[in-house]
Amino acid sequence: MAHISYPFKKTNKTLYQKPASILTEDSLYWKKLGLPYLVKEFGAIDYLDFSPVEPYYFAATCSVRVQIYDPITKVVAKNISKFVEAAYGATFRTDGRLLVAGSEEAVVKLFDVQSKNVLRVFTGHTGPVHRTFFTKDQVKVLSLSDDKSVCLWDIATEEKVATFSEHTDYVRAGAPSPISPDIILSGGYDHAVKLYDCRSNETVLTVNHGSPVESTLFLPSGGLFISAGGTEIKVWDIFNGGKLLANISQHHKTVTTLRLASNNSRLMSASLDRHVKIYDISSFKVVHNIDFPNAVLSMAISEHDDVLAVGMVDGVISIRKREQPSHHTGEKQGLFKFAPDHVEVGTTTVDTVVSKQKAVIEPECDKLLRKSEFSKALATVLKAVVATKHPEKTAAVIQEMLRRKILHIAMVGLDEQKIGALLKFFIKNLGETRFTRTVIDAANVFVDVFDAQVKLFSEQNLWLYKSLQKELREEIEVCKKVSELEGAISLLLAGAQVDTSSTLESNEPLIPSTKAQKEIVIDV
Repeated sequence: MAHISYPFKKTNKTLYQKPASILTEDSLYWKKLGLPYLVKEFGAIDYLDFSPVEPYYFAATCSVRVQIYDPITKVVAKNISKFVEAAYGATFRTDGRLLVAGSEEAVVKLFDVQSKNVLRVFTGHTGPVHRTFFTKDQVKVLSLSDDKSVCLWDIATEEKVATFSEHTDYVRAGAPSPISPDIILSGGYDHAVKLYDCRSNETVLTVNHGSPVESTLFLPSGGLFISAGGTEIKVWDIFNGGKLLANISQHHKTVTTLRLASNNSRLMSASLDRHVKIYDISSFKVVHNIDFPNAVLSMAISEHDDVLAVGMVDGVISIRKREQPSHHTGEKQGLFKFAPDHVEVGTTTVDTVVSKQKAVIEPECDKLLRKSEFSKALATVLKAVVATKHPEKTAAVIQEMLRRKILHIAMVGLDEQKIGALLKFFIKNLGETRFTRTVIDAANVFVDVFDAQVKLFSEQNLWLYKSLQKELREEIEVCKKVSELEGAISLLLAGAQVDTSSTLESNEPLIPSTKAQKEIVIDV
């Protein structure tokens, strides 16, 4: 009997991929920032700031010291530890030679970066000073304190030039004007953002952000400023009496830091929701998003966007350095260096070069599925690098095995380590809407296969199994509450006398059904 070969259908992993935005020039540009290099400090990273001059060192303020890192070697180049209590908000002057920082000691200290010596100590605040900046003329220092005051200090005489005490709560955000040394900005936990003119010692503008203000900055023109607090970023027009021009709400937790990048054409925001978002200044639309493993407290980016440093609450600094593009020097390479100048390298007027078709590389899991080595195929996609970074590949293979009704065969051949990896995948992705249906169906098969062997599991796998039980119980409780809420909303809509043309159709569910998540109950 002749053997009939059927075409092999590749595993479809596009079904489980995140809904990706259109691949733009911004996405390509920011994705060239290399893999993160992580550095662990002893406390939360309060503030990060890059030196404006080469070699673009950056200062990380954490605990009772300021660490100055070399972004190329990723090691500490200088350590400024002349603080008795916590240091805050260290920033460089534009020449990179001086650095100013606040502290829990209620003083502001000015350092020489090269020698690390304390040059000035500005005393006068009665509370911790969380943010410090140099003014436009570089001869004065701005400080913002928990004593609800904003002060301006003269570096040469070490004296206080101006004081503003109009906030009613902590002042932990501010910025000097980029066009005038006498205009300064402050943001407080009283929700107010205030603009001061130091020539007349008065407040010239006050706006209400609506949440405790965590960060502020001026746009390069000096006529607009941006405030961040709560989950919102707001853009204000100074010359129109503080008119609100834009309200950006792209984060779901507190926004902690604002920065300008790409020659001031892009705005960056960092948040406790573990995201750094990048906006186009012209439209304030998100053009790229970068994820981090923990809540982001501080962020800074170097000149020309070469290095991105992000500080997190657990004391980890993530350093991403841009991959340097290979620059074409114009010099002819190899044998072509002897070609005449009038002949363009790489072209010919006689021959037609047909480019070689690149062979399509088949994924390893598909090769193993083709050979009916199901356990090995499943083990391939349960590797940590795949299941963590590309869970859609793991889900796609599991779904393909469910479709072929061979998942139970693949599970039987798994060793203890891979069983643990499978349980971890279930626990991590149970609540992910892309994978919920697949995880539930696969977990049902898992119970059928290993129900009699659960007590023989290793201690770690038994703990993972019980954790999966707990996750399922919590998910079922959430589903019950969602169903109750859906019923309550339906009753309210049914009783409301509204125009049907402006409301939802009655046959459209208000909340996506999640009843499938109730199907599984595991008994040890």
